[in-house]
Amino acid sequence: MTIDIHEYAEGAVLLTGLDNAIIGIVEDFSGRKILYSKSKILNILMVRDGMTESEAEEFYEYNILGLYASDLNPVFLDLDVTPVPIKGEWVFNLV
Repeated sequence: MTIDIHEYAEGAVLLTGLDNAIIGIVEDFSGRKILYSKSKILNILMVRDGMTESEAEEFYEYNILGLYASDLNPVFLDLDVTPVPIKGEWVFNLV
């Protein structure tokens, strides 16, 4: 099944050149937003743009994370975790 992301998440901010880093769509009271993978964005910046890891982090923090375009700004997955119950407590493993 495919969707038209522009129609399904109408008005959501899409980041130019980072379509390969989209991993989902989330919603809150303001509407649907595009969910990007931070690690995929950093990888794109390093491979496509030839940035070092440090340069990619700095670019991401200032130009992408620091962007405010609307209430439907994209959101970013920093760590992917899996909850695991151990002795009645929840611990979170990195995926």
